[in-house]
Amino acid sequence: MFNIGDYVVHGRNGVCKVVDITQLDISGADKNQLYYILVPMRSESSKIFYPVDGNRVVMRSVVSEEEAKKIVSCIGDIEPMWIDNDRQREEKYKEAIGSCDCQQLICIIKTLYARNQERISQGKRITYVDDRYLKEAKQNLHDEFSIALGIEPTEVEKYIQEHIKK
Repeated sequence: MFNIGDYVVHGRNGVCKVVDITQLDISGADKNQLYYILVPMRSESSKIFYPVDGNRVVMRSVVSEEEAKKIVSCIGDIEPMWIDNDRQREEKYKEAIGSCDCQQLICIIKTLYARNQERISQGKRITYVDDRYLKEAKQNLHDEFSIALGIEPTEVEKYIQEHIKK
């Protein structure tokens, strides 16, 4: 069970802060059920109500500083995924983002950077789907690493680039 004030990763919502744990007094909600009230980092004016014993969406603690540093040090070993079929590729992107796994997010980012560079070199534009998943994967990874490393989300990419070179 998480506590009020904890940062968690909640499915495709990314990093959220637990702001309350309470029973809900709204129609359709089980009055005997405890719910986490989560506020996503990417949309602080939003609230997510999720059952404490829910298991429909991946919900886990944010990685530790040590885990984040270890993941960054292994980025060079994470292979991009190459799937030619557009529909299958998008499904894999959805699965990877929904898994809330930092290494899967990095895999998507590496895949889409390479794919986009290839398309640009061919005189093609970046596809809407690729752009959307790249942004979502980067935001989720940057939000989580910013909490773990104690830096701003905007500083995460620079941090990664500096530590990959070492």
